[in-house]
Amino acid sequence: ALPGVADARFRLQESRERLSVCSKLCYAVGGAPYQITGCALGFFLQIYLLDVAQLDAFYASIILFVGRAWDAITDPMVGFFISKSSWTCFGRLMPWIIFSTPFAVISYILIWFVPDISRGQVMWYLVFYCIFQTLVTCFHVPYSALTMFISREQSERDSATAYRMTVEVLGTVLGTAIQGQIVGKVDTPCIESPLFIGTTNSSVALEELNMTHDTGSLTDTRNAYMIAAGVIGGLYILCALILWAGVREKRESSELQSDEPVSFFQGLKLVMNHGAYIKLIAGFLFTSLGFMLLEGNFALFCTYTLGFRNEFHNILLAIMLSATLTIPFWQWFLTRFGKKTAVYVGISSAIPFLIMVVVLDSNLIVTYIVAVAAGISVAAAFLLPWSMLPDVVDDFKLQHPSSPGHEAIFFSFYVFFTKFTSGVSLGISTLSLDFAGYQTRGCSQPSKVNFTLKMLVSAAPVVLILLGLLLFKLYPIDEEKRRKNKKALQDLR
Repeated sequence: ALPGVADARFRLQESRERLSVCSKLCYAVGGAPYQITGCALGFFLQIYLLDVAQLDAFYASIILFVGRAWDAITDPMVGFFISKSSWTCFGRLMPWIIFSTPFAVISYILIWFVPDISRGQVMWYLVFYCIFQTLVTCFHVPYSALTMFISREQSERDSATAYRMTVEVLGTVLGTAIQGQIVGKVDTPCIESPLFIGTTNSSVALEELNMTHDTGSLTDTRNAYMIAAGVIGGLYILCALILWAGVREKRESSELQSDEPVSFFQGLKLVMNHGAYIKLIAGFLFTSLGFMLLEGNFALFCTYTLGFRNEFHNILLAIMLSATLTIPFWQWFLTRFGKKTAVYVGISSAIPFLIMVVVLDSNLIVTYIVAVAAGISVAAAFLLPWSMLPDVVDDFKLQHPSSPGHEAIFFSFYVFFTKFTSGVSLGISTLSLDFAGYQTRGCSQPSKVNFTLKMLVSAAPVVLILLGLLLFKLYPIDEEKRRKNKKALQDLR
């Protein structure tokens, strides 16, 4: 009778660990602020610094580079401080999320404000950009680690992660749409580069150049950026409140029976020596770098190489909508066929379409097909890392049962490495285009630039994705291993 009693106890425990749809939705909403603000900054900050704040391009590049580098550094720093945090009546992670929110919103709005000072503008944007990156990290790192504290059931965490990824992809669409629609209504046309006047249709080019001085007002444009920042800041606060009201952080969901404190640096050494974690990160580093190269250069590729200058926003929307709609499919797929299989099928599905878009002649229908296919792979790339990280954490706990409380290290260093790859992709793209002779804001580009763009959105991503998939062959946690770990953790608890 004892085994039957034990099984009944396990079933009762599993039922208690199940999350309601409302809890999963509230948890998922918490992922939106990071994506909304990140998307708005990623697409519009460079244009804003150059055309609205009117900074020199050299100083604008310093702000963008230092901001990204600082953003990556803050992840392990925040992970360290979180690991030293004590449990409160609100939990261990939730206070970081709630108390950082109002200051993050203020600093975000100040990034989009043009101070009325003749000197010091560079320091203004550099300081507030870095402050915002620090505060949004104080939100996102504990939020990412919160996955381990909402339930002990891996199936429930996987389901909550699927909800989260759907909302985060919607957040990227929302951030682009809010910023683009508000700013786009008053934004001035691009200034025609004098280098290209006379090379194609000089009369049209000169007419467009003159129009830029008569269309819109710089003050109206600055006001539009502030309005967009206010709307996004309001959404940031609303999402944080929904997360706080609808999600309960469960201390017992992550702790085992033999809990003893271990220092951060001891924990970091243990985490970095955990083979499954290193192999998972290595695989996703290469695949993430491939998708980031595609994402970072897709606008230039559509504008100059394919000649679809006026269709870029619609093509981007097709990618994001495709990603949003297919995340539930990938959640079903990984449940049915396993996570490693989902990695191979989901991420590799973009390869033939990436090759097709550069091999075939410029065609709008083909480009939209490629956009939808890329969105399907983007959904898999969004979902799978966050679904597989908890498996690695569980595997670590079984090997180190006396070393608890390192969830923030696992998640913060994964975020650090992905942000590092983002910086690498930005540097590679910029240097490659510069060497090829890229003409800033020109109507067309030299043939070398078009060839380089093809390499950056097709050849390089394909090679990096294939390398990442090869590394995933070394990842040791398959479905059988995951089920054994789950049973062993139940026994240990």
